[in-house]
Amino acid sequence: MRHELFVYYRVRSSHAQALAAAVADMHRTLRAAHPGLDARLLRRADEPGGETTWMETYALPAGADPAALRTAIEAAARALAPWLAGERHVEHFVPCAW
Repeated sequence: MRHELFVYYRVRSSHAQALAAAVADMHRTLRAAHPGLDARLLRRADEPGGETTWMETYALPAGADPAALRTAIEAAARALAPWLAGERHVEHFVPCAW
């Protein structure tokens, strides 16, 4: 079963460039440590103003332990704290079995 993690948080617009670079570095490190990990960074398209909502998505490779990978992601994400406007929220999804 394929597991996916979705992590969302708010970012001040003035921190957007620095955060994007930090997340890109974090994703490179995580991909190197977890071959087959699909990691992406998105931001909400229609938010005006001083803050925006950002989302990291992680599609775990077959056989990966979701709890262990979540722990690795959260440990790596501690470095992002200076650029966040609030807390990171993590959601864990699996495909529907219809």
